[in-house]
Amino acid sequence: MPSLLEIAANAAITLSIFLAGRNSVHTWWTGIVGCVLFALLFFHTQLYADVTLQVFFIVTSFTGWWQWLRGNNGPPLPTSRAPLRSLAWIVPSGVAAAAGYGMILYTYTDAYAPFADSVILVFSVIAQLLLMRRRLETWIFWFLVNSIAVPLYASRGLYLTSALYAAYWLNAIVSYYLWNRALRRQVGAAVVPAVT
Repeated sequence: MPSLLEIAANAAITLSIFLAGRNSVHTWWTGIVGCVLFALLFFHTQLYADVTLQVFFIVTSFTGWWQWLRGNNGPPLPTSRAPLRSLAWIVPSGVAAAAGYGMILYTYTDAYAPFADSVILVFSVIAQLLLMRRRLETWIFWFLVNSIAVPLYASRGLYLTSALYAAYWLNAIVSYYLWNRALRRQVGAAVVPAVT
């Protein structure tokens, strides 16, 4: 039976993720609430990398909120694609960081599934940074994270969280489609000459 804390954390994060997929700025404040609750939940289940991740999400959510509203002190940040050269170094760096952090957790803590937990941590950080910049590729990374999170959380008895992460897995697919469609419209509108 899920605890009240697990239910509340998942309710807030589910709303936040749904709003992110619909490109709504309200994703940020709802995400902050959910991350605080999840940090407490993961601490109690010895998923320490996930606690660290929640702290990171809280801090970056304030930045993302500002960027989506103001861009770089200008108009709201538009949806865009990540440069290919950035992705070419992000992925191998993420793998190396996950392996390194996993080894630290394995060696120095009583963490459960330290390497899977670390992959979730590192690639969630990457996905969050892409989300902050409103990059379409964020949804590819969230798809990967959710694919690992579902069985991990189920193995710790967090069945509600695991089920919701399965829903987030589907949401990542739908959100990629919605953001890609919006991006195509945005690019199409930019090349159509203005009627005078």
